Amino acid sequence: MAKKTEKKSGSPKKTAAKKPKKSARPSATGRSLIIVESPSKAKTINKYLGKQYTVMASVGHVKDLPKSKFGIDVEKDFRPQYTVIKGKTTVLNEIKLAAKGADRIYLAPDPDREGEAIAWHIAEELNGDSDKVYRVLFNEITERAIRKALEQPTKLDQHKVDAQQARRVLDRIVGYKISPLLWEKVRRGLSAGRVQSVAVRLVCEREKERGAFVSEEYWSVTAKLEGHNPPPFEARLIQLRGKEAELSTGSQAHSLVERIKTAPFVVKQIDKKDRLRNPNPPFITSRLQQDAARKLRFSPKRTMMLAQQLYEGIEIGEEGPVGLITYMRTDSTRVGQEALDEARGYIRERHGADYLPSQANVYKTKKEAQDAHEAIRPTSVHRTPESLKAYLTKDHHQLYKLIWDRFVASQMNPARLEMTRVDIGAGEALFRANGQVVKFPGFTVLYTESQEDQQAEKKTPAGASKSEESDDDEERTLPSLSVGEQLTLRGLDPKQHFTQPPPRYTEALLIKDLEEKGIGRPSTYHTILSTIVDRKYVEKEEGRLKPTDLGVVVNGLLVEHFPDVLNVQFTARMETELDEVEEGEKPWVETVREFYEPFAKRLTTAQKEMRDVKREEIPTEIICEKCGRNMVIKWGRHGRFLACPGYPDCKNTKEFVEENGKVRVVDKVEETKETCPKCGNPLVVKRGRFGRFLACSTYPQCDFTKAIGTGVKCPQPDCGGDLVEKRSRRGKTFFACSNYPKCTYALWNRPIPTPCPECKAPFLVEKFDKRTGPKIVCMNKECGYEQEEKSPLEPAVGQATPK
Repeated sequence: MAKKTEKKSGSPKKTAAKKPKKSARPSATGRSLIIVESPSKAKTINKYLGKQYTVMASVGHVKDLPKSKFGIDVEKDFRPQYTVIKGKTTVLNEIKLAAKGADRIYLAPDPDREGEAIAWHIAEELNGDSDKVYRVLFNEITERAIRKALEQPTKLDQHKVDAQQARRVLDRIVGYKISPLLWEKVRRGLSAGRVQSVAVRLVCEREKERGAFVSEEYWSVTAKLEGHNPPPFEARLIQLRGKEAELSTGSQAHSLVERIKTAPFVVKQIDKKDRLRNPNPPFITSRLQQDAARKLRFSPKRTMMLAQQLYEGIEIGEEGPVGLITYMRTDSTRVGQEALDEARGYIRERHGADYLPSQANVYKTKKEAQDAHEAIRPTSVHRTPESLKAYLTKDHHQLYKLIWDRFVASQMNPARLEMTRVDIGAGEALFRANGQVVKFPGFTVLYTESQEDQQAEKKTPAGASKSEESDDDEERTLPSLSVGEQLTLRGLDPKQHFTQPPPRYTEALLIKDLEEKGIGRPSTYHTILSTIVDRKYVEKEEGRLKPTDLGVVVNGLLVEHFPDVLNVQFTARMETELDEVEEGEKPWVETVREFYEPFAKRLTTAQKEMRDVKREEIPTEIICEKCGRNMVIKWGRHGRFLACPGYPDCKNTKEFVEENGKVRVVDKVEETKETCPKCGNPLVVKRGRFGRFLACSTYPQCDFTKAIGTGVKCPQPDCGGDLVEKRSRRGKTFFACSNYPKCTYALWNRPIPTPCPECKAPFLVEKFDKRTGPKIVCMNKECGYEQEEKSPLEPAVGQATPK
């Protein structure tokens, strides 16, 4: 039955084996056609092969489900109705023409499900030439890898095609069926995604946790001490009368300080132990995206774009295009023997035998990993980041260095640390100081994993220990001390703290959570994140992800009416089932049917019962000052707002926030000394979807708006424009010339209308440094002028004052 079902759904009659078998090696004579999906990859491959090979690019997918209709025949086992993508007819015709004159055709799109689907669609179009069509897989774009793959061609892996087809059909069912419902009930143009909606749910639930969090006060006490030997050091209170120290008020902390300040501080115990810090495995896709986000501030989308270009080939001087890294969509930490030998040889030659383990480090790949490809690594460790710097853009170089460093470090010896813990008694109190000394740096000479965000994640609200040591303590070097030694007290510092709510997700942390929960796959993480931001369900605030009003509303509706679709465990199970399809363990039609039947019932119920947010009016206790009615919460194009129910007679509206279930009006309007050029009334500062702007105070009677100026003229010669405040699609404020697009001058740092006192540059800029805070600097790098900012600078808006 299963085989019959798959034939009906559009699969070829011949079913591939569980793993694609190697084809008989084709004849070495005659002309060969190689088809890849990327022009840059085609250019790199063409460099390595002779004139008997023609390399063409499909430029991505050539066929897909139609945009104008559902495109799936549910009654005929979910048969997809593929059509040629607009603009790809010419490409396909050129490929067909070239195929007629070729003795062998090698399909070489990326070695993953999407690549297999591209190859399958091209093979379908070349149906009459099926006997001479082969599939080849390039894990890296090097001459050795290309020639080896051409010597060992396979046939198409139908199970991998089916897995991609199942994912595409599932995504189309969810998107095409739920999206019109959201158009009807919330707003036109909205869309839902099978995996993206789950990611939005995670962000919304984190925000809900933050909203429900109740902060608790606690106090710490730090002793500043000095022993017989330098340097002075600090120790933190950990126990009182043998129990964990818990100081919840300032009076308790100050009372303790008074009781112990005259007590002798004596070293009670010293523990020293050696600790090994092992290197991390080479990158898999998710880890690369996380570390690039933390260390380089790259979005996952940007990371994958740059990695794709490094994989396909970059121009390296006279060498021409060179593939610099292996395939970047992988969840395996496996490394080929040749690459291991090359890395070990490099380490021995460059760093010495002390840094080289007796055997190559082998890392365990997680159970659910597909293990089809190697880890992400340089195609040759002898192409060092420094040797390529002249040929790479700054971003390409940074990402290549991250990959290169991590791979080489993964084959080095661990770092050896001496950890020291000193317990110090003072009356009823016990203090502790921690320190460490690096005895052998090992792999850390090349690479250390960023601790940012992982530290924040550990600071859970109620469960956070009041006496937990900071990570800085462990990095300190302690003086030489002895048990029984009496220390000199230089000060006791009681400090107030408050437990913090769980942090909002960064892109790196959300990817980590998606991966741990089994949602999505390496090739989809960057798409998930960019999609939920582009659709305005999530926005970035200070580098962290926050749900928009739209995201909260849509998430609430979908969780209520489609609990399975948005269930984390259900979505993870679907990913496992798609893996089973790829392994040939389950027919793809069965997987889709098991999803569709309960989904269709939920859809029918939702069409009848889902509340109509567009028409919803939630009453509040806020009184309209213009007509005396109780204002209501309504839904608009840019989210929720307060409106007078007397509309259209009364058009009063207000912004608001909801705190602990109560509605509070937020008056964000700022008056300025500027007047409207259309009607002469005052201009006010307002906030919209693209940030702050100036608008007429009589809106909607007068609809004049303009960007907020900074008081600084554009520095471009003969421009005459002003630098004005703007907001990027990603929600980040920047400053650009008012004459755009005629003038494209822009900068991220806020311009300050003050000339540089040293080089007389026309303006300074406000810059934020994470370590030192805000400061004012000169834009002229050769000048170097900077000053600390005494107080936060107010944006220049015509001397704005709160209304």
